[in-house]
Amino acid sequence: MAKITFIEAGGAEHVIDIEPGRSVMQGAVANNVPGILAECGGAMQCGTCHVHVDTAWVDKLGEKSETEAFLLEDVVEPRPNTRLSCQIEVTEALDGLVVRLPARQI
Repeated sequence: MAKITFIEAGGAEHVIDIEPGRSVMQGAVANNVPGILAECGGAMQCGTCHVHVDTAWVDKLGEKSETEAFLLEDVVEPRPNTRLSCQIEVTEALDGLVVRLPARQI
């Protein structure tokens, strides 16, 4: 399991254990983390699961795909460290990952 910390825009933290092989989005949805809408269920079609990855972790996630980068152009509050949580596959190496949730998804 990997512990992932989700920090809401207002500062509330949710630390959850996510099984390797699942996405950060799947873990958030399964644990009712507020702020992850995941309207497309992880099909990389909507951008409603975007997060701001803590800068210490950005380089550990690998590059965004072309499709992910395209979708992120239209999210609220995009930043260089913005990622779709449905595209972040949890591994043991991500134990301790911190992501911040935007004030709104759409």
